[in-house]
Amino acid sequence: MVQKEARARGRPRSFDADEVLDKARSVFWNLGYAAASLDDIALATGLKRPSLYAAFGDKHALYMAALTRTRTRAVAAMAAMVGREGALRAVLVDLFEAVIGAYVEGEIGQRGCFIIGTAVTQAVEDPQARALATAFVADEDALFRERFAHSASELAPGLTADAAAMVATAALHTLAIRARLGEPREALAQVAAAAIGAICGPA
Repeated sequence: MVQKEARARGRPRSFDADEVLDKARSVFWNLGYAAASLDDIALATGLKRPSLYAAFGDKHALYMAALTRTRTRAVAAMAAMVGREGALRAVLVDLFEAVIGAYVEGEIGQRGCFIIGTAVTQAVEDPQARALATAFVADEDALFRERFAHSASELAPGLTADAAAMVATAALHTLAIRARLGEPREALAQVAAAAIGAICGPA
């Protein structure tokens, strides 16, 4: 009996963990961490609670897994975009267009950025979420700062790479909030254009 139980526990999963994590993330993204229940997540993923617990742990562990993977992918995508060759203004235009395109997506409405939209709310009482969100903002600052230092001659007169990085990161977060509030793509593009103008000077 003991041997049979051990074999049963060792059976391979009959679901794609990445796909389940994506579906769980959508629940957190739409509802926020506090409002999302395990029943909501079970319904969205098609898994029962025991399977969710066995694969990911409790609700908080599942949320942190979604945050961690989102941070890794977002930072990698941003690094690829800001690291491209070409004029700084053109690189920023492409970056902000891609960001806006991602921020206006959502099954039930525009959702903005998963980390900014959910982890910031959790940050006051959740040290792990706060630490991850803080690290994500630092990642954004660092990537912008490196690119702006490399393209210092293309910055607006008197603007340092450090200051430009703060402006660019702040613009990303403003776009995330405005998108989540339902502002249309055209209005978001105006915000992006203003930020690029502040960083690079008038076109």
